[in-house]
Amino acid sequence: MADTGRLERPRGIAARAGSWSARHRWAAVGGWVLLVILALAVGSMTGRVDVTESEQVPGESGRVSQILDEAGIDDAAGETVLIQAKSGAAKGGQTNGGQAKSGQAQGGGLTADDPAFRKAVDAVMAGVRDTGQVTALRSPYETKTISADRRSALVQFEMRGDAEKAADHIQPVLDAVDKAQGGHQDLRIEEFGDASGQKAFDDAFGDDFTQAEYSALPVALGILLIVFGALVAALLPVLLAMTAFLATTGLVAMVSHWVHMSDTANSVMLLVGLAVGVDYCLFYLRREREERAAGRDAQTALRVAAATSGRAILVSGVTVIVAMAGMLFTGIAEFKAMGLATLMVVAVAMVGSVTVLPALLSLLGERVEKGRVPFLGRAKRRGGTESRVWRAVLRPVLRRPKLSLALAGGALIALAVPAVGMNTANLTMDQEFGDRLPVVNAYNHIDEAFPGGSDPARVVVKADDIDAAPVRDALARFRTAAVAKGASKGPVEVTVHHKQNLAVVEVPLIGGSDEDKAEKSLDVLRNEVRPATLGAVDGVDAPIGGSTASSKDFNDKLGSAVTPVFAFVVVFAFLLMLMSFRSLTIAVTSIVLNLLSVGAAYGILTAVFQHGWGAGLVGAEGVGAIVSWLPLFLFVILFGLSMDYHVFVVSRIREARLAGRTTKDAVVHGVVTTAGVVTSAAVIMVAVFSIFGTLSMQSMKQMGVGLAAAVLIDATVIRGVLLPAVMSLLGERNWYLPKWLGWLPDLAHDEPAPAPRPSTLVGASPRPEADDRPRHARV
Repeated sequence: MADTGRLERPRGIAARAGSWSARHRWAAVGGWVLLVILALAVGSMTGRVDVTESEQVPGESGRVSQILDEAGIDDAAGETVLIQAKSGAAKGGQTNGGQAKSGQAQGGGLTADDPAFRKAVDAVMAGVRDTGQVTALRSPYETKTISADRRSALVQFEMRGDAEKAADHIQPVLDAVDKAQGGHQDLRIEEFGDASGQKAFDDAFGDDFTQAEYSALPVALGILLIVFGALVAALLPVLLAMTAFLATTGLVAMVSHWVHMSDTANSVMLLVGLAVGVDYCLFYLRREREERAAGRDAQTALRVAAATSGRAILVSGVTVIVAMAGMLFTGIAEFKAMGLATLMVVAVAMVGSVTVLPALLSLLGERVEKGRVPFLGRAKRRGGTESRVWRAVLRPVLRRPKLSLALAGGALIALAVPAVGMNTANLTMDQEFGDRLPVVNAYNHIDEAFPGGSDPARVVVKADDIDAAPVRDALARFRTAAVAKGASKGPVEVTVHHKQNLAVVEVPLIGGSDEDKAEKSLDVLRNEVRPATLGAVDGVDAPIGGSTASSKDFNDKLGSAVTPVFAFVVVFAFLLMLMSFRSLTIAVTSIVLNLLSVGAAYGILTAVFQHGWGAGLVGAEGVGAIVSWLPLFLFVILFGLSMDYHVFVVSRIREARLAGRTTKDAVVHGVVTTAGVVTSAAVIMVAVFSIFGTLSMQSMKQMGVGLAAAVLIDATVIRGVLLPAVMSLLGERNWYLPKWLGWLPDLAHDEPAPAPRPSTLVGASPRPEADDRPRHARV
């Protein structure tokens, strides 16, 4: 009865929150429902503000968009239609003014001078003009955009209206081009441009995420049904996760007026919200079930769950929030949006887990077992709370901890080795989509015939007087030097906006879709051509943007953010673990084990997607690179999610240790009693993340495989082998806290629980001595 008495006076935030919710269950549930409804209502009224193009891209590229926006110049969505003879590829690049002689096409076939070719050009121009969606329509015979071998020509135009919405109106134009292709089978007629490329990307990206989002919930629910054997118990985690996501959606819309959001951030928010929401509910539900199975009454079982699993949820949630906050330090708008959105959904899910969940369990009582699955539900009720499988695994691990540590650690280090040679890059369209999308083939064909012409560098020249003689002279010298210095084969086109005192210069870069060569051309423009021409005129600002520049600026900014983000996440996670467990050893081992699992995930990614080893097993292919944003993104997400399991397992070990067990016996008890819930949570996460590995985009495949592999490693090798082996070897040193660190805030407000029955596994001690407990736990 003494234990029950202590439970009447709960200590710690989680215990007090759970106790209050159980006593005021209708208020807690009603408050949660009201929060969700109000957040959604206010969010829908305020609307979500998304990041703009100038915010998305850092550096000079972002300044290009910013200058154009401030000047009120609409950056129209440009489109290009390629008309090309099918009998051979264009060679030699574009002529400087289309000077090649008629009839000198290599390999035979139609040329731009043949009547049939001209008829196809006319058909394309008439078709796109009749849609009413285009402007500034230009014939290749006027602009001289005809390849040197006369086999390829470009019809160029711009989409009417807002460039950011042009993808919504491009379909009639695409249909017109398809119709022209149907009438001229001896020619290749394809379209590529800002709007058509964006539409293809949005369709693929949207379809992928829609497939993932619709698949994730049924998969999670199905696994939970197997885990609990009862429909009501399985629905609770999904219900909490989805209501947390809905509430955060409204909150994010409000916050977006200060920190702009994006669709990508919303999708990542759903992914993380589902993961942690389900995890936290699993932790809570399984502990409450375990206490009831041990003979406690419903009220006491709920209070024990609040004091133990509830505390673990708070520690885990704060750790995940800190990890997600690391993305705010990148200085990149998309990462800041993802970081803020994910930390908010984790915070909401964490609050819901320690407030509304106890209230719901108190309301439901035994009805949480409703909807039992035949046979499965009975098996679940007969089964104990400990995992027989992991008990069997632990025997050899604790019998030979040094060997286990060497084998498991060596295996993870071996998996991590390929990451040493990781190559990160912004994937090109053919790397991202292969040859499945027509727009990818169009881009490649245009780039072959007109290197760099389909995606030129853009120089925005801003001056006090754009018509001043020194500025005009500098522009002319820039055009000449860009070709003379080998950055471009031309033609370099200049558009002057006299009213705004701006000029926009388009420079086709040598290298085209070859990122390395294109970046070398960009470097020549930025570091040689510009300083000697435009840079020599006072008062002239000439940032250089475009796709290649955007990619380089993004990668440079991301590279400079890696060290501060890694340092922030690791240092703050270390401090949180130190204060939560009052142990320097636990804090250090937690960081090392998590870094090991992240390193192994990096190695698997590199091996599969960069080198192509076993890529066919996941329906992927080696593309020679890992998408540039993924390593940092994975580190933050994985470090946060890995702490979920680690905090839960170590909390249970520490709880058993405080109850009087020896360290080795506490390790056994903590691992075997948490193995079921950790395995269940991991299976759900791996299943959901694996869905992303089946999507069409290589970047999504990489994200899915990386997340799934890391979670699987973390829940098995790390928590089932390395953690027990390390803690067994360290013994009482696990609980070491130097005296000089005694001033640190104490977050270890544990709720005392009755001592569990000692285990009979290897290393168990039936009568642990009281003085064997951690120093800070002694009375």
